[in-house]
Formats: sequence, C-alpha cells, structure tokens
Amino acid sequence: MTDMSDHLDMTVRSISDRVAVVAVTGDVDLHTAPALRTYALTLVEQGAAHLVLDLAGVDFVDSTGLSTFLVLLRVAQDAGGSLHLADVPDRLMRMVTMTGISELLPVHATVADALTSSTTAGAADGADIPG
Repeated sequence: MTDMSDHLDMTVRSISDRVAVVAVTGDVDLHTAPALRTYALTLVEQGAAHLVLDLAGVDFVDSTGLSTFLVLLRVAQDAGGSLHLADVPDRLMRMVTMTGISELLPVHATVADALTSSTTAGAADGADIPG
C-alpha cells in the first residue's frame, strides 16, 4: 500500500498481523501530516497496533508533524500497541530531542533495532504485548 500526498510518500511493510513498518519519505508538515495520520490510523484499525515509523527518508518535520507523532502514539497505545521512531536523520533528531518527544516515544537507530525492542518483538512473534 503506497500513498502520495503533496511531498510525502508512505510505504508499509507488515511484519505480522500486529506490527507494521511505515517508511516515510518527504516532508511531514501542515500539508502532509493529515495524510500520515489517516494512513497510520487505518493500519491500527486493521490490527497493526505496533507501528514503526522509518524516518530515514524524511527531509523536514514541523510542529504539526511532531504533534501527529504524539497523536499516533496515543492511538497505538489505546489499541494496546506502541509507536516507535526509527532511523531519524540527525537534523530531525535534534528537534525530537529538544521538544522532549524522545522522552515520550522510543527512538531507535535502525528499523531492525525498533523491531527487536521488547514491545514490538513479542507482537511480531504473535504475542499480544501491551504498549
């Protein structure tokens, strides 16, 4: 499933029924954040409550994009899941750290690291692990 909205491309890779990795490419901003939110909400509604956002291809995130990450965290947690950020570019990592989002959301160096975290690993094996 791929979606193109303005300057944002999202591609999902399902790891299991409960875990999905969403590769995000482009800008997550006022214009594109709603598309990311809708896309991720659909995945959670379909049962993938544990999401990993692969941000390696993200060029820019504004306050709306950061807010969207927090909304997705709440939605995933409400569904018994989790949200992890992976492969966050250095320029964006500074913003994630300065705003305190890294205190709320697990941030991993790679998608593989995110998938082996205790929250997503059990879900990928089929276990129902609370977020």
